[in-house]
Amino acid sequence: MKILISGGAKNGKSMFAQECAKKLSEPGHLWYLATMEPHDDEDYARIARHRNERAGWGFGTAEWGRDIEAHIDEADRKGTYLVDSVTALLTNEMFGGMSGEINFAAPDKTASGLIAFSETAENVVFVSDNIYCDAAFYDEWTEAFRSGLAAVDRRLAEVCDVVAEFCCGQIIYYKGAGLL
Repeated sequence: MKILISGGAKNGKSMFAQECAKKLSEPGHLWYLATMEPHDDEDYARIARHRNERAGWGFGTAEWGRDIEAHIDEADRKGTYLVDSVTALLTNEMFGGMSGEINFAAPDKTASGLIAFSETAENVVFVSDNIYCDAAFYDEWTEAFRSGLAAVDRRLAEVCDVVAEFCCGQIIYYKGAGLL
């Protein structure tokens, strides 16, 4: 099963994603695919919080912050993967180069890599941040990122069995509500 969970920050989507992954997994085949590349104390604190939240759940951890397709051969074919998060992966791909330039091809690469990865694992739960809906306009790089993330999420939604959004503590299902 493929699941996409989107929503605002600190809205419960990661915990819900963990519960979904745990429910879908077989013993010994539960994986947390960590995509964040930490840069400051706040990032390290967030990673520590997420590790504490999933302690005792039986997750193995794979840290693949870039180029997901390059890791497909390492994937547990019977595995259930919680990919947290699509947003961090796209950030790394778009802004992680040493040149300081934005990689405008990153959204397509990210979506293609995640879809290819999802075809190799038994179950995948994607977590993404809904940052593309507010009406404000930002600088060129921010707008490219927001529209890029929206494009990645649309492509993932096409291949996922369940698509849900967390909004104000409520779950809104757009696809596959009865499957969970």
